[in-house]
Amino acid sequence: MSNYTKITEASSNHDNLEEMETISILQNMNQEDALVAKAVALTIPQITILVDGLVERFNKGGRLFYIGAGTSGRLGILDASEIPPTFGMPFDKVIGLIAGGDTAIRKAVEFAEDDKEQAWKDLKAHNITENDTVVGIAASGTTPYVIGGVKEARANGLLTACITNNPNSPLTEAVEIPIAANVGPEFVTGSTRMKSGTSQKLVLNMISTALMIKIGRVKGNKMVNMQLTNVKLVDRGTRYLIEELQLSYEDAEIALKKYGSVKSAIDALK
Repeated sequence: MSNYTKITEASSNHDNLEEMETISILQNMNQEDALVAKAVALTIPQITILVDGLVERFNKGGRLFYIGAGTSGRLGILDASEIPPTFGMPFDKVIGLIAGGDTAIRKAVEFAEDDKEQAWKDLKAHNITENDTVVGIAASGTTPYVIGGVKEARANGLLTACITNNPNSPLTEAVEIPIAANVGPEFVTGSTRMKSGTSQKLVLNMISTALMIKIGRVKGNKMVNMQLTNVKLVDRGTRYLIEELQLSYEDAEIALKKYGSVKSAIDALK
C-alpha cells in the first residue's frame, strides 16, 4: 500500500464558516464547485478505457455493477435506477449495491462499510460472471466494503474500476482502471457529499450515458428507447417521431402508442 495524501480529509480552504453571511457561504461553496468539472476532465482517458471495456462485455451479455457505502453507494444506485426509464434497458443490466443493503439508501447502517467480505457476497447473489464489470465508488479510497469487493471481482476475472477522490489510495491500487478526481478539500472539512459526491455523479453520468450511446440506445441525440411512463414522456416521444418521420402530432402519438417506443415506431414506419 503506497503512501498517499488524504485530500478528502484535508482542512477546508475556508474557516469560521459559522460567522459568514449566508451569501458568502453560498458564493464560497459555488467557487469550490467550479473546480469539480475541471478535475473530472483530467480523468477522461481512464473513463474512456472503462467505457470501451464495458461495451465489449455488454455485447457478450455482461452487466455493470456499482458498489459503494453511504453517499457513494446511493449515487451508484441512483445512476443504475435511471437506466431502465431513460434507455429502456432491463432493470438487471446496471445494478447498484450499497453497504448495509437497501435500508442504507435512506438511513445509515452502522459499520456496514467496514465489512470487507460483504460486497463479494452481495455480488455473488446476482450470479456474477466474467463478462460483468464492477465499479467501486469511494471518495476516501479506503472503504473496506468496496476494496474487498473489487479485489475479489478482479481475482475472479471481472473487469474492475473505481471512482475515488484520493489519487493513489488503496482502492486505486485494487482495480485495473482507477478513476481519481482530485477536487481538493471540501468546503466543510471531510464532507464528501459535497464536491466529491458531485464529481462522482458527473463520472457516473459519463460512464452510463456513453455506454448506452455505444450500444445503440440513442439515435441522433434522442432517447429513442425511453419508457413511456408519463404524459411528458409520451409527448416527448411524439415530438421525436414528428421530427424524424414528418407525421402530424396525432399520427405520431398513435404510432408511438402502437409500437411502444420511438425506436420501434421508426423501425416499423421508415
